[in-house]
Amino acid sequence: MADLAPEQRAPQAGGFPTKWVAAAAILIGLAVLRIYLPVGDWLQSLNVWVVDLGPTGMLVYVGVYVLATVFFLPGSVLTIGAGFLFGVVKGTIVVSVGSTTGAALAFLISRYLARDWVSQKAAGNPRFEAIDRAIGLQGWKIVGLLRLSPAIPFNLSNYLYGLTSVKFLPCIVASWLGMLPGSVMYVYLGTAGKAGLDAAAGAAGRTWQQDALLGVGLVATIAVTILITRIARNALKEADLGTEGVT
Repeated sequence: MADLAPEQRAPQAGGFPTKWVAAAAILIGLAVLRIYLPVGDWLQSLNVWVVDLGPTGMLVYVGVYVLATVFFLPGSVLTIGAGFLFGVVKGTIVVSVGSTTGAALAFLISRYLARDWVSQKAAGNPRFEAIDRAIGLQGWKIVGLLRLSPAIPFNLSNYLYGLTSVKFLPCIVASWLGMLPGSVMYVYLGTAGKAGLDAAAGAAGRTWQQDALLGVGLVATIAVTILITRIARNALKEADLGTEGVT
Protein backbone atom coordinates (compact mmCIF):
# COMPACT_ATOMS: atom_id res chain seq x y z
CA MET A 1 0.00 0.00 0.00
CA ALA A 2 1.33 3.42 -0.90
CA ASP A 3 2.51 5.79 1.81
CA LEU A 4 0.06 8.12 3.49
CA ALA A 5 -0.93 11.25 1.63
CA PRO A 6 1.20 14.37 2.30
CA GLU A 7 -1.48 15.97 4.44
CA GLN A 8 -1.56 12.85 6.64
CA ARG A 9 2.16 12.59 7.18
CA ALA A 10 3.58 13.04 10.62
CA PRO A 11 5.16 16.32 11.60
CA GLN A 12 8.91 16.51 11.89
CA ALA A 13 10.64 16.83 15.24
CA GLY A 14 9.90 20.53 15.18
CA GLY A 15 6.16 19.93 14.75
CA PHE A 16 5.21 21.61 18.01
CA PRO A 17 6.63 25.04 17.03
CA THR A 18 4.80 24.65 13.73
CA LYS A 19 1.52 24.25 15.61
CA TRP A 20 2.34 27.31 17.70
CA VAL A 21 3.03 29.36 14.56
CA ALA A 22 -0.25 28.12 13.07
CA ALA A 23 -2.15 29.17 16.18
CA ALA A 24 -0.51 32.60 16.12
CA ALA A 25 -1.37 32.92 12.44
CA ILE A 26 -5.04 32.24 13.23
CA LEU A 27 -5.10 35.00 15.82
CA ILE A 28 -3.27 37.44 13.52
CA GLY A 29 -5.65 36.53 10.71
CA LEU A 30 -8.64 37.34 12.91
CA ALA A 31 -7.10 40.68 13.78
CA VAL A 32 -6.48 41.51 10.11
CA LEU A 33 -9.95 40.40 9.04
CA ARG A 34 -11.43 42.54 11.76
CA ILE A 35 -10.10 45.60 9.92
CA TYR A 36 -11.98 44.74 6.72
CA LEU A 37 -14.93 42.71 7.95
CA PRO A 38 -17.21 42.99 10.98
CA VAL A 39 -15.53 39.89 12.46
CA GLY A 40 -15.70 41.39 15.92
CA ASP A 41 -19.46 41.85 15.60
CA TRP A 42 -19.90 38.31 14.28
CA LEU A 43 -17.85 36.82 17.08
CA GLN A 44 -19.70 38.90 19.60
CA SER A 45 -23.02 37.69 18.20
CA LEU A 46 -21.84 34.09 18.35
CA ASN A 47 -20.55 34.69 21.84
CA VAL A 48 -23.89 36.08 23.00
CA TRP A 49 -25.83 33.26 21.32
CA VAL A 50 -23.73 30.48 22.84
CA VAL A 51 -23.54 32.11 26.26
CA ASP A 52 -27.32 32.69 26.26
CA LEU A 53 -27.79 28.96 25.72
CA GLY A 54 -26.00 28.35 29.02
CA PRO A 55 -25.00 24.71 29.56
CA THR A 56 -26.76 23.84 26.30
CA GLY A 57 -24.35 26.10 24.43
CA MET A 58 -21.42 24.20 25.84
CA LEU A 59 -23.05 20.90 24.86
CA VAL A 60 -23.61 22.19 21.32
CA TYR A 61 -19.94 23.15 21.09
CA VAL A 62 -18.92 19.71 22.39
CA GLY A 63 -21.10 18.09 19.71
CA VAL A 64 -19.49 20.17 16.97
CA TYR A 65 -16.04 19.22 18.26
CA VAL A 66 -16.92 15.53 18.27
CA LEU A 67 -18.12 15.69 14.66
CA ALA A 68 -15.00 17.60 13.61
CA THR A 69 -12.82 14.92 15.19
CA VAL A 70 -14.63 12.02 13.57
CA PHE A 71 -14.70 13.66 10.12
CA PHE A 72 -11.04 14.76 10.07
CA LEU A 73 -11.80 18.49 10.35
CA PRO A 74 -9.15 20.79 11.90
CA GLY A 75 -9.62 21.19 15.63
CA SER A 76 -7.24 24.07 16.35
CA VAL A 77 -9.74 26.76 15.36
CA LEU A 78 -12.44 25.16 17.51
CA THR A 79 -10.04 24.87 20.44
CA ILE A 80 -9.04 28.51 20.24
CA GLY A 81 -12.70 29.42 19.78
CA ALA A 82 -13.62 27.59 22.98
CA GLY A 83 -11.22 29.81 24.88
CA PHE A 84 -12.69 32.86 23.18
CA LEU A 85 -16.25 31.91 24.07
CA PHE A 86 -15.98 30.20 27.44
CA GLY A 87 -12.71 31.26 29.03
CA VAL A 88 -9.84 29.08 30.20
CA VAL A 89 -11.60 26.74 32.64
CA LYS A 90 -14.90 26.13 30.85
CA GLY A 91 -13.19 26.20 27.46
CA THR A 92 -10.74 23.52 28.53
CA ILE A 93 -13.60 21.36 29.82
CA VAL A 94 -15.48 21.74 26.53
CA VAL A 95 -12.44 20.91 24.41
CA SER A 96 -11.36 18.04 26.64
CA VAL A 97 -14.80 16.42 26.58
CA GLY A 98 -15.23 17.00 22.84
CA SER A 99 -11.78 15.79 21.77
CA THR A 100 -11.82 12.75 24.05
CA THR A 101 -15.33 11.73 23.00
CA GLY A 102 -14.44 12.19 19.34
CA ALA A 103 -11.27 10.14 19.79
CA ALA A 104 -13.27 7.39 21.49
CA LEU A 105 -15.82 7.26 18.67
CA ALA A 106 -13.14 7.16 15.99
CA PHE A 107 -11.36 4.37 17.89
CA LEU A 108 -14.54 2.30 18.06
CA ILE A 109 -15.39 2.96 14.41
CA SER A 110 -11.93 1.78 13.39
CA ARG A 111 -11.98 -1.30 15.58
CA TYR A 112 -15.51 -2.54 14.92
CA LEU A 113 -17.07 -0.83 11.88
CA ALA A 114 -14.41 0.25 9.39
CA ARG A 115 -11.43 -1.90 10.31
CA ASP A 116 -10.77 -3.12 6.77
CA TRP A 117 -10.81 0.40 5.32
CA VAL A 118 -8.48 1.79 7.99
CA SER A 119 -6.21 -1.24 7.67
CA GLN A 120 -5.86 -0.62 3.95
CA LYS A 121 -4.86 2.99 4.61
CA ALA A 122 -2.24 1.94 7.16
CA ALA A 123 -0.93 -1.16 5.37
CA GLY A 124 2.78 -1.03 4.62
CA ASN A 125 3.30 2.32 6.30
CA PRO A 126 6.54 2.16 8.34
CA ARG A 127 5.42 4.87 10.77
CA PHE A 128 2.31 3.00 11.80
CA GLU A 129 4.13 -0.34 11.92
CA ALA A 130 6.70 1.13 14.33
CA ILE A 131 3.95 2.58 16.52
CA ASP A 132 2.00 -0.69 16.42
CA ARG A 133 5.04 -2.63 17.62
CA ALA A 134 5.73 -0.15 20.42
CA ILE A 135 2.12 -0.20 21.61
CA GLY A 136 2.20 -4.00 21.56
CA LEU A 137 5.13 -3.87 24.01
CA GLN A 138 4.14 -0.98 26.27
CA GLY A 139 0.45 -0.40 25.58
CA TRP A 140 -1.26 2.76 26.79
CA LYS A 141 2.03 4.35 27.90
CA ILE A 142 3.06 4.79 24.27
CA VAL A 143 -0.37 6.20 23.42
CA GLY A 144 -0.01 8.83 26.15
CA LEU A 145 3.49 9.79 25.02
CA LEU A 146 2.39 10.01 21.40
CA ARG A 147 -0.49 12.29 22.40
CA LEU A 148 1.99 14.55 24.18
CA SER A 149 4.43 14.51 21.27
CA PRO A 150 2.36 13.33 18.31
CA ALA A 151 4.16 11.31 15.65
CA ILE A 152 0.98 11.19 13.57
CA PRO A 153 -1.83 13.76 13.18
CA PHE A 154 -4.49 13.75 15.90
CA ASN A 155 -7.53 12.85 13.79
CA LEU A 156 -5.69 10.08 11.93
CA SER A 157 -4.19 8.62 15.11
CA ASN A 158 -7.66 8.14 16.60
CA TYR A 159 -8.44 5.64 13.87
CA LEU A 160 -5.02 4.00 13.78
CA TYR A 161 -5.06 3.23 17.50
CA GLY A 162 -8.19 1.18 16.87
CA LEU A 163 -6.05 -1.24 14.83
CA THR A 164 -3.51 -1.80 17.58
CA SER A 165 -3.65 -4.17 20.54
CA VAL A 166 -4.25 -1.42 23.09
CA LYS A 167 -7.49 -1.74 25.06
CA PHE A 168 -10.22 0.86 24.70
CA LEU A 169 -10.40 2.34 28.21
CA PRO A 170 -6.64 2.65 28.85
CA CYS A 171 -6.24 4.20 25.40
CA ILE A 172 -8.92 6.81 26.00
CA VAL A 173 -7.66 7.71 29.48
CA ALA A 174 -4.09 8.01 28.17
CA SER A 175 -5.36 10.10 25.25
CA TRP A 176 -7.28 12.43 27.55
CA LEU A 177 -4.26 13.04 29.75
CA GLY A 178 -1.89 13.36 26.81
CA MET A 179 -4.10 15.86 24.96
CA LEU A 180 -4.76 18.02 28.01
CA PRO A 181 -1.61 20.22 27.99
CA GLY A 182 -2.01 21.16 24.34
CA SER A 183 -5.73 21.80 24.82
CA VAL A 184 -5.07 24.17 27.71
CA MET A 185 -2.51 26.08 25.64
CA TYR A 186 -4.79 26.59 22.65
CA VAL A 187 -7.75 27.50 24.85
CA TYR A 188 -5.55 30.02 26.64
CA LEU A 189 -4.66 31.51 23.25
CA GLY A 190 -8.36 32.02 22.54
CA THR A 191 -8.94 33.64 25.91
CA ALA A 192 -5.97 35.96 25.39
CA GLY A 193 -7.21 36.80 21.91
CA LYS A 194 -10.62 37.78 23.26
CA ALA A 195 -8.99 39.94 25.91
CA GLY A 196 -6.98 41.66 23.18
CA LEU A 197 -10.08 42.36 21.09
CA ASP A 198 -11.91 43.66 24.17
CA ALA A 199 -9.03 45.95 24.98
CA ALA A 200 -8.88 47.24 21.40
CA ALA A 201 -12.61 47.93 21.53
CA GLY A 202 -12.23 49.77 24.81
CA ALA A 203 -14.36 47.31 26.77
CA ALA A 204 -15.11 48.50 30.28
CA GLY A 205 -14.34 46.54 33.39
CA ARG A 206 -10.84 45.33 32.45
CA THR A 207 -7.69 46.48 34.23
CA TRP A 208 -4.06 46.30 33.18
CA GLN A 209 -3.44 43.99 36.10
CA GLN A 210 -5.91 41.47 34.68
CA ASP A 211 -4.32 41.67 31.25
CA ALA A 212 -0.83 41.30 32.74
CA LEU A 213 -1.91 38.25 34.74
CA LEU A 214 -3.46 36.72 31.62
CA GLY A 215 -0.25 37.35 29.67
CA VAL A 216 1.93 35.77 32.35
CA GLY A 217 -0.40 32.78 32.49
CA LEU A 218 -0.23 32.38 28.70
CA VAL A 219 3.57 32.46 28.64
CA ALA A 220 3.75 29.98 31.53
CA THR A 221 1.27 27.65 29.82
CA ILE A 222 3.23 27.66 26.57
CA ALA A 223 6.52 27.07 28.41
CA VAL A 224 5.13 24.13 30.39
CA THR A 225 3.57 22.59 27.27
CA ILE A 226 6.87 22.83 25.38
CA LEU A 227 8.71 21.24 28.33
CA ILE A 228 6.22 18.38 28.58
CA THR A 229 6.43 17.80 24.83
CA ARG A 230 10.22 17.57 24.95
CA ILE A 231 10.09 15.13 27.88
CA ALA A 232 7.63 12.96 25.95
CA ARG A 233 9.79 13.06 22.84
CA ASN A 234 12.85 11.94 24.82
CA ALA A 235 10.84 9.13 26.40
CA LEU A 236 9.75 7.97 22.94
CA LYS A 237 13.37 7.90 21.82
CA GLU A 238 14.29 5.77 24.83
CA ALA A 239 11.48 3.41 23.81
CA ASP A 240 13.02 3.21 20.31
CA LEU A 241 10.14 5.23 18.93
CA GLY A 242 11.58 8.69 18.53
CA THR A 243 9.98 11.05 16.05
CA GLU A 244 12.84 10.38 13.64
CA GLY A 245 11.74 6.76 13.40
CA VAL A 246 8.22 7.53 12.37
CA THR A 247 8.47 10.67 10.28
